[in-house]
Amino acid sequence: MSEVTQGNPDLLYGLHDRPAPAKAFLGAVQHVLAAFVGIITPSLIIGGALGLGEHIPYLISMSLMVSGVATFIQTRKVGPVGSGLMALQGTSFGFLAAVLAAGFVVKNKGGGPEEILSVIFGVSFFGAFVEICLSQFVTKLKSLMSPIVTGCVIVTIGLSLTKTGLTDLAGGVGAENFGSMENLLLGGGVLVSVVLISIVNNKVIRSSAIFIGLLLGLFAAMLMGRIDFSLVSEAPLLTVPIPFKYGLSFDWQAFIPIAFMYIITSIETSGDLTATSMISGEPIQGPVYEKRIKGGVLGDGVNSWIAAVFNTFPVTTFSQNNGVIQMTGIASRYVGFYVAAILFTMGLFPILGAIFTQLPKPVVGGVTLLMFATVATAGIRILSTVNFTHRNILIIATSLGLSMGIAFVPDVFAQTPQLFRNIFGSAVTMSGIVAITLDMILPKNYGVEFDTSDQHIEDGLKPVRVLPKSEVEGQPL
Repeated sequence: MSEVTQGNPDLLYGLHDRPAPAKAFLGAVQHVLAAFVGIITPSLIIGGALGLGEHIPYLISMSLMVSGVATFIQTRKVGPVGSGLMALQGTSFGFLAAVLAAGFVVKNKGGGPEEILSVIFGVSFFGAFVEICLSQFVTKLKSLMSPIVTGCVIVTIGLSLTKTGLTDLAGGVGAENFGSMENLLLGGGVLVSVVLISIVNNKVIRSSAIFIGLLLGLFAAMLMGRIDFSLVSEAPLLTVPIPFKYGLSFDWQAFIPIAFMYIITSIETSGDLTATSMISGEPIQGPVYEKRIKGGVLGDGVNSWIAAVFNTFPVTTFSQNNGVIQMTGIASRYVGFYVAAILFTMGLFPILGAIFTQLPKPVVGGVTLLMFATVATAGIRILSTVNFTHRNILIIATSLGLSMGIAFVPDVFAQTPQLFRNIFGSAVTMSGIVAITLDMILPKNYGVEFDTSDQHIEDGLKPVRVLPKSEVEGQPL
């Protein structure tokens, strides 16, 4: 296959160019500013939602340090691992809901913070091998993980966790002042501020909406006397990375959603790297391109494995940094080395994480509620690309009906064997299994279009014609 290259005349420095140190550092700082919030926010949200308290500063430090190491591997390309592109790696938002689901599995069984982290890092450690294996045939995965499957799963992930966000906004589980006007104003104010900042025309401000919202919430909580900075002063000067600090545990119910997200991440990463290659003026077809995609997805898996070893959450390629390349005209992978060094150095000093541990539950809830709902809308956007034939409506309805039913009535399988509960007791797992199974077994050689015109609304949706096989085959699901 011949190479297909999308030239970019706006580039100041191509992939293999070496900018002067000052220019490379300036370019790296812009990448870090674009990614910093995204790297630390998952640790803040997970730590706040699961009640990890004093462990949060360490988790934030590890997320920054591992992101630095992962960025170096991805841009430097160590053997077959890495894409060799200017592709910044950071803690993945995509895994947020799956990690929280895994944490709540342990928490609901009475596990403490260290047990929660042990299971999360254990399932993330073993789940990384899913992406490592899939990296070798990632292009074939796209046909298995159709939009109808990924859409159902992502909608389920978002909707099933909005309860957690709203609970935190009201004060958190067991709070004496749960639902008080003070909590609602604080959490609601953060939510509104993030929404308003997100519609500002300035791209820099808009991309930092979550971070600014958290800062505003922190400031408001200080004025309300709900902040105690004594823990900040007690934070250690340096953070020392300790492999397997919390140990590694395993739970099938926690593992399946994580493993599923590694599959989805493999596909998303291939898309992000394709965009990076295009913006960098590099091939987007052919053997060089395919080698980079395989190496990049393999790098994602290896870096997530490293993340679990060093006590942080799965990492992935940050798509927002394609925008930085586009705006700055700097696509040099050597800038990635500076990015890696900056992130690693920032992780050495845990006082930054200690400041954010003081965020009250309503502040975190105001952000998480919006983010979980945003995850659900992302799934809806994916489903909007699906042809709503009778077959596809059945798949979506069955998948979402069963999965959300489990989310609303978690004891529905209380009298079933433990193994069955481990597999089907998670809303996310149920959604994925049902959608994949039905998508594979239901015939694809038919479909039904519905007439939604006014004269048929009173009688409900009525089929107007059956599509022949010739019209259905080849249509995207």
